[in-house]
Amino acid sequence: MASAQPTRRLRRPLIVGNWKMYKGGRAGIELAEACVGFARDLRDVDVVVAPPYTALAAVAETLDGSPVSLSAQNLYPASEGAFTGEVSGAMLEECGCTWVIIGHSERRQVFGESNALVADKAAAALRHNLVPILCVGETLKERASGETLGIVERQVEAFLDIIAQSTKPVAIAYEPVWAIGTGRTAGPSEAEEVHAAIRSWLFKKDPALADRTRILYGGSVKPENASALLACPNVDGALVGGASLDAASFGAIASAAAVTPAT
Repeated sequence: MASAQPTRRLRRPLIVGNWKMYKGGRAGIELAEACVGFARDLRDVDVVVAPPYTALAAVAETLDGSPVSLSAQNLYPASEGAFTGEVSGAMLEECGCTWVIIGHSERRQVFGESNALVADKAAAALRHNLVPILCVGETLKERASGETLGIVERQVEAFLDIIAQSTKPVAIAYEPVWAIGTGRTAGPSEAEEVHAAIRSWLFKKDPALADRTRILYGGSVKPENASALLACPNVDGALVGGASLDAASFGAIASAAAVTPAT
């Protein structure tokens, strides 16, 4: 029988580098090579990098046979069609992706992606054997108004049935919008509160889902704060933005995940 409060000991830490609109072409290949270099020395941690679309094929070749996996930063729900500028899950699978980031705060805030669209993208990812990294989080105004858990719960509820109906693994990334690229970070207690709430919603739906789903923290994660965040019982890893663009910083965060015990 599954525990009502599963700890990270059940799940391998997961560290994902979101390169955003940086590191295309040769720069992407060089960064990928550096990530492969440090990942070979790690044990019991999964490392994933998410380059821009233009670098996916080249980075896939660089990562081939290495312990680092490839993620896209987004996808369109349809498998094909007249959707100029979009990329499908089938295309991502074909070019070597095994992961995809969905519903990042920048997609929600800048491009107006709704909870419903995020849910459709989650279903598309699972259809194409991609592990979705589903992003949720509140704005500074919502946190100040005491709405954090209500906002995040609604975001999770939008895709909960979809991920519960599948036995394939998924990840959820809690990324408070006010901490993305600002240098501000949720403290360990703030992060753990939301992560524990997400775990409880998953558990209520299906204890096995709660046990297998890795919940990541995202929002100005850097080597200086990684160990404290990763020590939280329900923080299973990190979705790293700016610090993932420097191999030394990204490697330090991944190393912290490899050696940090759950408390």
